Formats: sequence, C-alpha cells, structure tokens
Amino acid sequence: MAITIPLVLLFGVVVLLLLRFKALGAGAAAVAVLFGFYLADTGARHTINDLTTAVVTSLANQR
Repeated sequence: MAITIPLVLLFGVVVLLLLRFKALGAGAAAVAVLFGFYLADTGARHTINDLTTAVVTSLANQR
C-alpha cells in the first residue's frame, strides 16, 4: 500500500519542525516561504518542477 503526501504539506511540516526546535527563526522561515512564492512566479518553476518530479519518480521506482 502506497501512501502519498503532497510535497507542499511535507515542506510545511519540515518548516514547522525547524521552527519548533529553534533550528530556524521566524524571520528566516518567512523569507523561505516568500522565496518559494516568488520563485514559483519565475521561469525556473518548470525546471524545478521537472527536477522534483524526476527525483520523486526515481525514489518511487527504487522499490
């Protein structure tokens, strides 16, 4: 049985854990979130999406 998790949820949990354990400050977390929003509006979004899809697909095919 495969369990799927949206990457947005996964990254959100990682940021929250980093904030919780004080490995990342609130200001840095806000900058990281804003960077993601602005990056999604650039031409790099297709390359990043293709790379992420390739990595996730290759990880899924490892089994």
